[in-house]
Amino acid sequence: MKLHMLFVLLIGSITTLFAQNPGSISGKITDGTTKEPLPYVSIVVKDGATVAASDVSTETGDFTIKNLPLKSYTVEVTYMGYETKVMSATLTDASKSAALGVIALGESATQLEEVEIVKELTTIEQKIDRKVINVGRDLTTAGATASEIMNNIPSVNVDQDGNISLRGNANVRVLVDGRPTNIDAATLLKQIPSTSIKKIELITNPSAKYNPEGMSGIINIVLHKNANDGFNGSFNAGITFGETPKFNNSLDMNYRTGKVNFFANVGSNFGEYFNGGVVSRHDVNSRNDIDVVNDNQGILGKIGMDYYINDFNTLSVYTNQNYGKGTATIGNGITYPEGSPLENIFQNSSLDSDNHNNSYNLAFKHKFEKEGHTLDFESNYNDSKETQFVDYDTTTGSAAPTYYTDDVVDKRENFTANLDYVNPIDDKSTMELGAEARLIGSDNSYNTTRPLPNPALQNSVYTYDMYIYSAYATWGQRFDKWSYQLGARFESYKAKANFNRGESTFEDDYFTVYPSAYLTYTASEKDMFQMSYSRRVDRPSLDQTKPIREFSTPQLTSLGNPELEPQFTNSVEFNYTRMFGQGSSITGGIFYRLIDNEINRIFYPDETTDNTQDQIMSFDNFNNNKSYGFEVSANYKINKWWDIQPAVDFSSISQQGMVSVLEPGSDTEYEFVNRKVDVNAFNARLNSNFKVNKRLSLNLFGFYRGPVSGVQGDSKEMYKIDSGARYTLLDNKMTLSLRFSDMFKTMRYGFSGLNPFPQSGEFRWESRTVYFGLNYMFGSGKNRAMQRKQRDDNTSQQGGMF
Repeated sequence: MKLHMLFVLLIGSITTLFAQNPGSISGKITDGTTKEPLPYVSIVVKDGATVAASDVSTETGDFTIKNLPLKSYTVEVTYMGYETKVMSATLTDASKSAALGVIALGESATQLEEVEIVKELTTIEQKIDRKVINVGRDLTTAGATASEIMNNIPSVNVDQDGNISLRGNANVRVLVDGRPTNIDAATLLKQIPSTSIKKIELITNPSAKYNPEGMSGIINIVLHKNANDGFNGSFNAGITFGETPKFNNSLDMNYRTGKVNFFANVGSNFGEYFNGGVVSRHDVNSRNDIDVVNDNQGILGKIGMDYYINDFNTLSVYTNQNYGKGTATIGNGITYPEGSPLENIFQNSSLDSDNHNNSYNLAFKHKFEKEGHTLDFESNYNDSKETQFVDYDTTTGSAAPTYYTDDVVDKRENFTANLDYVNPIDDKSTMELGAEARLIGSDNSYNTTRPLPNPALQNSVYTYDMYIYSAYATWGQRFDKWSYQLGARFESYKAKANFNRGESTFEDDYFTVYPSAYLTYTASEKDMFQMSYSRRVDRPSLDQTKPIREFSTPQLTSLGNPELEPQFTNSVEFNYTRMFGQGSSITGGIFYRLIDNEINRIFYPDETTDNTQDQIMSFDNFNNNKSYGFEVSANYKINKWWDIQPAVDFSSISQQGMVSVLEPGSDTEYEFVNRKVDVNAFNARLNSNFKVNKRLSLNLFGFYRGPVSGVQGDSKEMYKIDSGARYTLLDNKMTLSLRFSDMFKTMRYGFSGLNPFPQSGEFRWESRTVYFGLNYMFGSGKNRAMQRKQRDDNTSQQGGMF
């Protein structure tokens, strides 16, 4: 009875509240010239000098401000690039609503001429399911390509070969504009100019809405595409001075008129890159000297169009075209001390590679009458072809040189179609549904003139196809300061491998459910807590499965294992975000993962040769494993001219792998041993920006990576200090950047290990360089929001494409 009375009183109070404020003001805002609706326009209702209420227009230009006391008001409509319009509205008992009709805004006498406002400083946002790094000029100054700036981002590491990892784990998916590509991530990052990047999203624990690949999550690189009226663009050029100059440039353009928005950008980078090192074998006192020179060229182009059919339907098409070409010369010499029974080996090899990667996207979006109620269809076709021809010239001892060649051709296709439906049931509950089909095919051929008996190094063909069909559902609700989301992804997966047209086949077919859960508590406008859970999968990559050489040196050959099975991960995270004044913030998080059927490297002697020093490197599955870690990053403005962005992260994973060791009492016979180690990795970064005046800014960046113990060996610590400067002119249309990387030449990769042989070594690359860049923005359009906000980011936020 008491609960019933409380409910009656509550309903009565709410009714009384609304009865006291029965008035409303509504209208629709459009562009006075094009007659198109204007979204996100500011509407302020004033009672004299006091602000009674405020709101912004919807994407269709409409607005309704409710619960206003009955009296006379002044309504101010303001929007950047347009003249402010002031109107009056009177609410009475006889007329409780004021319909202002269509409000046409005229352009202001002075318009913004910039293409888009490019932030000076990189900012980090912690959203409900991702960390968003909005790339500023300070980060693009850090390097010419995406690969070079990634080490400046919290929790992300790129090694000397360009391989990327997130939270200490290399099982991460790299997407461009929310789309997967067939090109290797290390190669892709080297081909994307840093000035073409708008933001980088780190999705460390994706929900069931996203595809489940990647144990450590997703890195999504969002490229620039503005939506200003008229013709706009920006030009970027840079040169990096190392042992030889390296060049990069990009051009971004946009033209919007009426219902159509065209956009395009093209970027390129090319130059010679030098690296090398030495590896010492302590059991036989050998020395392996390696010198590598890569001459690379890369071009990335994008062109597309958005067509706004009407207020409820949008059609978008675009294509990404990626082309890369490179040559490499590799000198590899193994020497032994005088009197050794082993003979010196000298190998010179030259490599020519060529790759094309093309993607084509079609998207249609329908918006229902209800705000947030949407239906999206997207299809994407991606094809790639990579050729690699290697010429080897090997001399062993006093014998005559031997010559042989390796010719590898990789062809891959990826077709994806997905449908996503979002329905906000009410102001507190949202339901999301989706379905997707992915068809992935690969065709690889290997031809060699190598005179070796190993069947894996003879002429061969290999196909590996995957068929993935999935559907997902999520349900979320919000209650005052609490919100939650529950979801599940149901997936049918089938893989077929075929080596030499039936000589060896392998099939994998299974159905899996990937659940997820999010719980968020917003204690205040400044404090947010979040806990999440997801189940994910790491499927064997093509390079991990194909029994065709990945690379080869005089004593080491890398081969795949077609019988590899997927590894699964259950991940739990807890994150905290604290906002301060003036845009300062701090974010922290901890995570814990359970890994089943882990994929890891194995080394074993090559029994197909007579040389006991030859090894095979491959992959295999292991039992359960675990991983945990934490990360903390911050944006802090010390004063008007100095701000810092510190970040630290730590990860630990209990790795295991099969290594070959000498059998007790033998100098030539080996046995496999399952070795387990706790791999602990610690990284620290500090970005410090100093604003000298309105035009000149200075930057210091420090990086430290601690030593790491691994299954095969231990790596040593790494650290460096960079400095930079930026200068703007021509009313901020032009920016000049200067960067001095690794000023003290301290970056190097050092390692040591005992299995399968006691060895140590060190590799260096062109880490100490000077980079000079220029950015110029041009155009006459005014900066305004797109009608379709989602297309402004040019990335799918739907579940299918992830």
